[in-house]
Amino acid sequence: MRIVWERHGAGAPLLLIHGLGYARWGWEPVLDGLARSFDVVLFDNRGIGESDAPPGPYTVSELAADAVQVLDEAGLERAHVLGTSLGGMVAQELALSHPGRVDRLVLACTTPGGPESFPMPEQTAQLMQSGATLRQFVENALAPDPGEEIVERILHHREATAQPLEAWTAQAAAGAAFDALDRVAGIAAPTLILHGTADTVVDSRNTALLALRIPDARVELFPGGGHLFFWEQPERFVGVVTEFLA
Repeated sequence: MRIVWERHGAGAPLLLIHGLGYARWGWEPVLDGLARSFDVVLFDNRGIGESDAPPGPYTVSELAADAVQVLDEAGLERAHVLGTSLGGMVAQELALSHPGRVDRLVLACTTPGGPESFPMPEQTAQLMQSGATLRQFVENALAPDPGEEIVERILHHREATAQPLEAWTAQAAAGAAFDALDRVAGIAAPTLILHGTADTVVDSRNTALLALRIPDARVELFPGGGHLFFWEQPERFVGVVTEFLA
């Protein structure tokens, strides 16, 4: 599997894992801030960007194995791991299946999955069923009235790394099948859980489900933040993550 990755900064290693439909450019507003303190490694998940897009469906376990491959290619035995949305599911699986590779864990706007977690909010479910435009999906991933500049910037990137429908569906299948609710208590890495309170893509109540089960997990909420709250509040995001990892 060809997984394309890049590296920025210096310090303790930090692996970034993005979510459904987003290539590594998705860390743009926080990358420089994180690279001031960490050796940041970011990559394109299988199915998007410059990485291979084999036929699906994919599984979260396969995506976690891809993340381990990136660590190996970067020569990193251990790293802090930060995952958002689907990438947060991958980060959970990585911490469970390869605990020796994960130092500290940051889970952003994600869910443990499975029938007992809180489902996708109705607003997003309706968008997926209605054949919404890419702009509508971008706007839905942000808080209300985020500003046209953010919308246009994300839209530009998403159009430039246009993902074939079959690859998007293969990634989505991984998230839909993921169920770690009964396993996350086995996460040994110190864990920080972040979520925007105005997230309409992943129900923010899943934060409590994770926090109740992961030993000694810490929670930080971003009031008014959408699903991509780190695009809206990048300075606070970098500050909170840096403080925790330090």
